[in-house]
Amino acid sequence: MSQRVVIIGAVAAGPKAGCRIKRLDPSAQVTMLDRDAFISYGGCGIPFYVSGDVADLKGLMSTSFHMVRDAAFFKGAKGIEVLARTEAYEIDRAAKMVRARNLESGEDLALPYDKLVIATGSSPVIPPIPGADLAGVYPVANLHHARAIKDLVAQGQVGSAAIIGAGATGLEMAEALADLWGVEAHLLEMAPQVLPGALDPDMAAMLATHLRRQEGVNLRLGARVQAILGHESGDEAGKVRAVRVDGEEIAVDLVILATGVRPNSELAMKAGLALTVKGAIAVDETLRTSDPDIFAGGDCVAVRNILTGQPVYIPSGSLANREGRVIGTNVCGGDARFAGAVGSFCIKLFGLSAARTGLNAEEALVRGMDVVAPLVVQADRAHFHPDQKLMYVKLVAERASRKILGLAALGENGDAVVGRVNAVAGLLPLGADLEAVSNLELCYSPPLGAAVDVLNAAANTCENLIAGKLRPISPQEFSRRLAAREQGDTVFVDVRAIDNAAPYLAALAPQWLHLPGETLSQRIGEVPRDKQVVLVCNSGVRSYEAQCLLDAAGITNTVNLSGGVAAAKKWGEPIIPPED
Repeated sequence: MSQRVVIIGAVAAGPKAGCRIKRLDPSAQVTMLDRDAFISYGGCGIPFYVSGDVADLKGLMSTSFHMVRDAAFFKGAKGIEVLARTEAYEIDRAAKMVRARNLESGEDLALPYDKLVIATGSSPVIPPIPGADLAGVYPVANLHHARAIKDLVAQGQVGSAAIIGAGATGLEMAEALADLWGVEAHLLEMAPQVLPGALDPDMAAMLATHLRRQEGVNLRLGARVQAILGHESGDEAGKVRAVRVDGEEIAVDLVILATGVRPNSELAMKAGLALTVKGAIAVDETLRTSDPDIFAGGDCVAVRNILTGQPVYIPSGSLANREGRVIGTNVCGGDARFAGAVGSFCIKLFGLSAARTGLNAEEALVRGMDVVAPLVVQADRAHFHPDQKLMYVKLVAERASRKILGLAALGENGDAVVGRVNAVAGLLPLGADLEAVSNLELCYSPPLGAAVDVLNAAANTCENLIAGKLRPISPQEFSRRLAAREQGDTVFVDVRAIDNAAPYLAALAPQWLHLPGETLSQRIGEVPRDKQVVLVCNSGVRSYEAQCLLDAAGITNTVNLSGGVAAAKKWGEPIIPPED
């Protein structure tokens, strides 16, 4: 008798599991149900549909060969029976039966299974803000929301919008509205940084500076949204008109709730399956639940963090698809393993890309780890190539073991940013150390990379820091000291050429000194010994060489600006004198 497999959920993990099952066991009877009419689509593409980069909804629902992944497609091309607009309301584990209801007809269904796959995804978190139920207030969780938002904008009904939450979806929606449609986007985040929990705070600060420079984007961090206000009379009654933020009313025509998601695990919980962090379904490396005949994957499950060994909830279309394949293999009697995740992330906003993998320094410190994470700035291609752009990276390493724990990167050439982060993401599960990254072999050609890659340089910098050869300060600390320069306890020694240094000398002397690196050894006597000396260059490399030279001369009252003037400018505070 052929195996009967029921899959609850038909967006990412479910279809991937179903297709894998039919490839391995064509005789299997696979039934996939979903409460929505839209199935098997790229939810992460919603902001790009709203922006117009994706012309229509079919683009998010189609294969690479432009075949729409609907019920007829799965039946004809994959041999999978799809029951759309059908909601599972009970899993009877004793009878091995899924009880479901057709949401159109009201008909109840009983679906027997030999193996069950739960891929119920996630739901948007709706914050308890008064007015969140007004017309014109939308989360961004499915294609219905996407179509409603785009229709309003395309019809010219939105001049101003509030986006609550500066996570990935909120940021991408801000770009979609402001960049293409010219909508004034008020981006409201209660945390002190954008992308909280996803991006290194230093990189997030640089990204926030970039966002604030974009026309039509008004970013407010630490913002408390108190209420969403609606029209009380007339034709617009019941529609959103404003948001109240920290006592101030901001007039808007649209509110987007980008406040995160929660796992859809209620069905599993009612069936007595084990749950874990954030209420997600607990699974093992085979993606089995606490019932050996029930598998789960996608946004409804938690997986193991490879670096910490603890369960972690990472809703991601990429993870969901890889989990679906593992599930499909194991449903058919295989022994595939999903070891977990290190937590990789990337985003592109207004021409600037940011990415991370693994732990940042703050996350490591919370876990009691002693780490180094210097900021390194270097060209992502050969410095003489016209396509080169500066890349800003922070490689995180444990001080004692020198084990690599993570990487954050930011730059204009997104392919270069993601390429470096992907390289480290592949090394993290292997327990690689600084030496492995310092000597990592990367492709080299001037239009594509540097002879000494920024990753090699970042590892070398970590080693110098651990050895005590480098004493850095962050752009944030540099800004603080520069603002307090007239107190007289700090001087800034610029080791660049005069063309670079001249505007700074004109604005900041006498606290700003100019001692070019090529003549520093002959002018050591001009370096103050009774004050804290901040060494400055464009990227932090020449100033590090100056620090080594001064140390050898017995002058150790120096610190080096991490990433140099390039990082300080990217940080955005304070405003450094005229551009050089």
